[in-house]
Amino acid sequence: MRRGPSSGPTWVFHCLIQHPQSHRNISTTINPLQTACLDPWGHMMSLPFYQKLHQHYDRSYRNRDLSTTMSQYQQEKKSSAIYTHGSTAYSSRSSAAHRQESAAVSQASAASYQHQASRASEFALSSAVSHKAASAYDYGYSHGLTDSSLMLDYSSKLSPQTKRAKKSLLSGEEKENLPSDYMVPIFSGRQVHVSGITDTEEQRIKEAAAYIAQRNLLASEEGVTASKQSSVSKQSVSTLHQEEAFEKKSRKVAIREKAEQLSLKKTLEETEAFHKKLNEDNLLHAPEFIIKPRSHTVWEKENVKLHCSVAGWPAPRLTWYKNQVPINVQAHPEKYVIESRYGVHTLEINACDFEDTAQYRASAMNAKGEVSAYASVVVKRYKGELDDTRFHSGASTYPLSFAVTPYGYASRFEIHFDDKFEVSFGREGETMSLGCRVVITPEIKHFQPEIQWYRNGAPVSPSKWVQTHWSGDRATLTFSHLNKEDEGLYTIRARMGEYYEQYSAYVFVRDADAEIEGAPASPLDVVCLDANKDYIIITWKQPAVDGGSPILGYFIDKCEVGTDTWSQCNDIPVKFARFPVTGLIEGRSYIFRVRAVNKVGIGLPSRVSEPVAALDPAEKARLKNCELFDAQSYAPRPQILCTRLAAPQHPGLDRSLSLRKNQQVKATFSPDSIANVRPCGLAIVEEGVVPGPPTDLSVIEATQSYVVLSWKPPRQRGHEGILYFIEKCEAGTENWQRVNTELPVKSPRFALFDLAEGKSYRFRVRCSNSAGVGEPSEATEVTVVGDKLDIPKPPSNIIPSRNTDTSVVVTWEEPKDAKELVGYYIESSIVGSGKWEPCNNNPVKGTRFTCHGLKTGQSYIFRVRAVNAAGLSEYSQDSEAIEVKAAIAPPSPPCDITCLESFRDSMVLGWKQPDKTGGAEITGYYVNYREVIDGVPGRWREANIKAVSDEAYKISNLKENMVYQFQVAAMNIAGLGAPSAVSASFKCEEWTIAVPGPPHSLKYSEVRKTSLVLQWKPPIHSGRTPVTGYFVDIKEASAREDRWRGLNEAALKHTYLKVQGLKEGESYVFRVRAVNQAGVGKPSDLAGPVVAETRPGTKEVVVSVDDDGIISLNFECDQMAPSSEFIWSKDYVPTEDSPRLEVESKGNKTKMTFKDLGTEDLGIYSCDVTDTDGIASSYLIDEEELKRLLALSQEHKFPIKSELAVEILEKGQVRFWMQAEKLSPNAKVNFIFNEKEIFEGPKYKMHIDRNTGIIEMFMEKLQDEDEGTYTFQVQDGRATGHSTLVLIGDVYKKLQKEAEFQRQEWIRKQGPHFAEYLSWEVTGECNVLLKCKVANIKKETSIIWYKDDREISVDEKHDFKDGICTLLITEFSKKDAGIYEVVLKDDRGKDKSRLKLVDEAFKELMTEVCRTIALSATDLKIQSTAEGIRLYSFVTYYVDDLKVNWSHNGTPIKYSDRIKSGVTGEQIWLQINEPTPNDKGKYVMELFDGKTGHQKMVDLSGQAYDEAFAEFQRLKQAAIAEKNRARVVGGLPDVVTIQEGKALNLTCIVWGDPTPEVSWLKNEKLLASDEHCNLRFEAGKTAYFTISGVRTSDSGKYGLVVKNKYGSEISDFTVSVFIPEEEARSVAEEPQKGNKKAK
Repeated sequence: MRRGPSSGPTWVFHCLIQHPQSHRNISTTINPLQTACLDPWGHMMSLPFYQKLHQHYDRSYRNRDLSTTMSQYQQEKKSSAIYTHGSTAYSSRSSAAHRQESAAVSQASAASYQHQASRASEFALSSAVSHKAASAYDYGYSHGLTDSSLMLDYSSKLSPQTKRAKKSLLSGEEKENLPSDYMVPIFSGRQVHVSGITDTEEQRIKEAAAYIAQRNLLASEEGVTASKQSSVSKQSVSTLHQEEAFEKKSRKVAIREKAEQLSLKKTLEETEAFHKKLNEDNLLHAPEFIIKPRSHTVWEKENVKLHCSVAGWPAPRLTWYKNQVPINVQAHPEKYVIESRYGVHTLEINACDFEDTAQYRASAMNAKGEVSAYASVVVKRYKGELDDTRFHSGASTYPLSFAVTPYGYASRFEIHFDDKFEVSFGREGETMSLGCRVVITPEIKHFQPEIQWYRNGAPVSPSKWVQTHWSGDRATLTFSHLNKEDEGLYTIRARMGEYYEQYSAYVFVRDADAEIEGAPASPLDVVCLDANKDYIIITWKQPAVDGGSPILGYFIDKCEVGTDTWSQCNDIPVKFARFPVTGLIEGRSYIFRVRAVNKVGIGLPSRVSEPVAALDPAEKARLKNCELFDAQSYAPRPQILCTRLAAPQHPGLDRSLSLRKNQQVKATFSPDSIANVRPCGLAIVEEGVVPGPPTDLSVIEATQSYVVLSWKPPRQRGHEGILYFIEKCEAGTENWQRVNTELPVKSPRFALFDLAEGKSYRFRVRCSNSAGVGEPSEATEVTVVGDKLDIPKPPSNIIPSRNTDTSVVVTWEEPKDAKELVGYYIESSIVGSGKWEPCNNNPVKGTRFTCHGLKTGQSYIFRVRAVNAAGLSEYSQDSEAIEVKAAIAPPSPPCDITCLESFRDSMVLGWKQPDKTGGAEITGYYVNYREVIDGVPGRWREANIKAVSDEAYKISNLKENMVYQFQVAAMNIAGLGAPSAVSASFKCEEWTIAVPGPPHSLKYSEVRKTSLVLQWKPPIHSGRTPVTGYFVDIKEASAREDRWRGLNEAALKHTYLKVQGLKEGESYVFRVRAVNQAGVGKPSDLAGPVVAETRPGTKEVVVSVDDDGIISLNFECDQMAPSSEFIWSKDYVPTEDSPRLEVESKGNKTKMTFKDLGTEDLGIYSCDVTDTDGIASSYLIDEEELKRLLALSQEHKFPIKSELAVEILEKGQVRFWMQAEKLSPNAKVNFIFNEKEIFEGPKYKMHIDRNTGIIEMFMEKLQDEDEGTYTFQVQDGRATGHSTLVLIGDVYKKLQKEAEFQRQEWIRKQGPHFAEYLSWEVTGECNVLLKCKVANIKKETSIIWYKDDREISVDEKHDFKDGICTLLITEFSKKDAGIYEVVLKDDRGKDKSRLKLVDEAFKELMTEVCRTIALSATDLKIQSTAEGIRLYSFVTYYVDDLKVNWSHNGTPIKYSDRIKSGVTGEQIWLQINEPTPNDKGKYVMELFDGKTGHQKMVDLSGQAYDEAFAEFQRLKQAAIAEKNRARVVGGLPDVVTIQEGKALNLTCIVWGDPTPEVSWLKNEKLLASDEHCNLRFEAGKTAYFTISGVRTSDSGKYGLVVKNKYGSEISDFTVSVFIPEEEARSVAEEPQKGNKKAK
């Protein structure tokens, strides 16, 4: 062991470096305190581990100083270098030669930096040169050289080089961004150089430089004395001065001086860095970019590289982003290449295309912060002519504007999918395959598309659960074992170059059959949320199906990877979908699964999770980066053998070392990565450091099952590993208990179990190591054990909407205050079934979902549940019912626009309705028109703002003789359809013809092989007289125009005609002409051509009479579209609102029933099917058919007068009854309940009255099992009949409740009872009277009143003669609110009646009370006061609920100090102080009772105001006079008894405005002031009465008189003077009297 220049203990280790390729062993000694590392060739590097990325300092140090010095030294050596032992004389060339060489070196140096690709190699070369120079220095140290002998001066100020601009690869902008105030501290250790291991020229130069540096020390070792050294030193200095004076200082001397100065500076920096090394935290700093990435503009298909260099400690981790999205190299390995070598980070983008145009960001992050640098890449496309050779030359010079393949190009690809996979349904455990055929046009040989699969937008990667396959024309995705995790929206994307197409469909996965019926389904998405050495947190999603009973919790199972043994992790089911699994073995991997449990049993397990290792995240990263072999060359890596050579000399170091003496430790490194190797793990720390307390302790998760703590390790912990102990205590105490006494925690997180739910705890953590247990951390805040995450509230506003004939789109609103939602489960139910089915088994995110697999034509309702880790919410409210059928769409365009009539400034257009109505009724049409001038059309204008319902419209405000074109668009509730094709040009001119215009809207239906039905609408222009009929013409479609022939000789009165006698297979066209008195008008547009044929599957309307004699017409269609509907018509007029018919349609069948068939129903009944190619059929009911149907109905129908009904009898009995015609003795009646016949017995009593035809059945009581359908079947000979009554659901519950009520009422009325229950009324005196009416009472019957369950004492006894009982409440107010009850009771039983006078009932009563009080108000009166005028009214009494509002001349009064309102007793008043003429007018007092306002008015104007104002003035003056009159305030006694000779002093306070006059009286005579009696009045308020020596003559009656202009006042007092002797005698004679007078 050797101590270096630094203070403190130092360990030196002997290392043997073995390089497998050179087969050399390098023996060296390493000082671990100086933290030396190896370069890729096994050499020692001078820079420490935390400077390996600081290129900005490393390059400047090596390139500027050492590299320049060594290169110049080489040039001098090659020319004429002469080395002599102990000499300082060196020969050199002239300065001119030196400058030429310097210039040559500078040019070579500049040329070496022209290519950016060679920068890394040059950095490595400069590092090697600086390493060798440093090794030369260290060589002298290893041979005993002192520090002073090795101090070479490297000062830059003595540099002989000419000053010139430094070469730089940085732009001006990048130079500005370089940090200017940061310098990384140097901490480089001294290394040992071993000569002889290389034979290169550079090595020999290094050895020579070392020899020169050692000469002074060698001279001293040979016996040179200190004085000789001093002389030699002086001689050297002298020689240097001579050379400087002769040659202006030679190059060699400058090199040496500069080396010595740099050596001194380096030593100082080493010492400073060593002390900083003892506390690494001082060296930490945030990342900063030394070289930022530059923006690039490239051609398409070219490659581009972005470079950057970043510094920071700890070493920053750099991530590349594209448009703020992290670049995933694994997902696109052919696109991106990311490298980090020698501190230079590179992003390479291969074969750039237009999508690569983006902003790229390099983000560097470490523990101290994060910094980003941005660069843009712009990809241009070549617009010139194409050169075919560029596709095969290997490098693309010009980018392409079309898709390029490895084998050629195409102008554009068209991608189609055939034989596509549809919405699929599977079950857990089954296999499923999704696939479709991909057709690409044009087809390029040997070039296949890129096929990508996605689930819910995320790429699907092949795994053991799913495999992908491409056969060349068909893509397939196969599930070998379906799981609920596989449910979702699957998308296939086929990409050809820059073009792609995609197709999507949903896959539903139903639950597997439960092993135990009623057990819950399996959970899903079991994943690891967090992992460390001590526990792994597992999370999952709850299943949608609970088996019919609520899920009680979940069991978690674990299995170590490599085994097949599963063990249960928890004994008690956990309800929270998150659980920390403990008891794991560090370093081993596990898989997990979850099972749900309810009261029936345990369900199937979930799919197993991915393997998770029980390791800390930092340990995982370390193991991932620590590889034993080089991944590229598989060559063995160099090994470092470290041997402890000597025992430690410091007593505190022994226990902290991990090496024994002569023990070797071998470490292996890869040559490529050793430059980035972290510090050698041979740091030495002193023993005995007890770790400090952890920091930032907090509860990061708390449930009713466990609590998770997290903290940060202490700063004071040394280099030794630490363990943690957790302590807890209940809130409010300091009784701390250690939780993990037997098993210390290794990670800074811990999960605590077995805590009492609902209790409050605090927690703290201690650290421990071999030195002991540290102080505890600060305790956490009080934590209540329970779920912090609440179960979400149910979603709201569930809205279903139509989608297809088998699916419905459901939307909803997210619940309020929902936290950490996982998704939603949707359920559906057929209306009336009561059975709910899940629509999804994997929670869906968002608030919209398409429910597939529904039955067409059925009505469904939906409900939704929200899911988070705490559980499932309650079900939402059921949605409105919706019938499953295809959604509506806007209609297709109308066609055949024609002009029906023309006027001078308007035209009437007609058109045919669209072929496709979009699944909904057309609600109107919109017409546009435009002018055509000289064949050039103008711009379109709207003809109508409001939609027209007919297929014709009159357009007004047109220009006469102007030519117009038109187009029409149809609309339904889905929206406006596309406009029609532009019509022919029509001229706006007056039609003067007298005949009618052409009929319009011709259509044909009921096409058969020999007949069809033609329909039309009357013409818009009827001519001069009304239309009287129509003529129909027909011809073959291929015949000439002269082959038209009429079908009717007489004009038709109606607008339809059934054409018969057609030839099968012939094509026909039709037209119609209208006729009036003036003649036959123009023919209509043609209808057709139509082929006379009966299409396959054509069905006709069928008439039927059922067993009940009901007559109906029935039709069935097998060619309906999802949006098709049945439309029934009579004489081709729709029968929607006919009261005589009832239509019922379901699926592809429809039935029209006659309620009472008669002569009014004669006619042609037809049924049309919309959205089909004219499918229709009709049936004629004439008089003969009517008779036949009625006779047939009579044979089947049994006449029933009254249908089956039910009623409740007095005692709660239930009576079912019906009435038929008179029954014969042979008539038979069957009683049916829920399709089973019932018979007379204890429960059912039947009765049949054959004379009246009444059939009855009685039941004593209705029970729950009696809910259902009741039917009475009657058969009398051949006639049969029946009547049915359905009692299900709310109808039955209501009937059952009514029967029970009637039964209880009958029982109640057997004793004293209330004929009328308790009620209230407000009397005229504004009192509240509670009253009830009783019945069946006797003398012994008592009545008791209660309020809020407390008996009310009533003074008078109730009299039941009139049967009315009352309770009077006077001055009713809020304190009387409550629940009142009255009880009747005697030996026969009791009855009670309750009246709630709270909440709304109390408000209603108070409203009535206030109304009565308001009605009791007297008329407003006027009263004058000294302050002003008062308006007032009296009420019976006042309550606060009665609101009083005053208004003046219709304007509400704003109250102030002058105008006030109030209530005094029963008086309601308005006070107007100091009235003015503005106060004249009408005053209204409104009393608002809560519903209605009651007003009282008074007119304060004219004489009323004058009299009131005059009285106010009088009272005001009187009040002023009374206030300001003179008066004696106080101070004078009534009687004064005083001894003779004494002095009498009296003081009195007087007041008055103005100041009163004061005079005194004695015995009612004026008393003047003199020397004996002094009278004074001071300050206008104090009067003094003084007698200096009282005499007997002063006795008498005195008075003080005060007087001013408002009045006067006299205050009297009596003065009695006594002589002491006389007083004594009087006392003796009359002691009592004397005692009274004694003072």
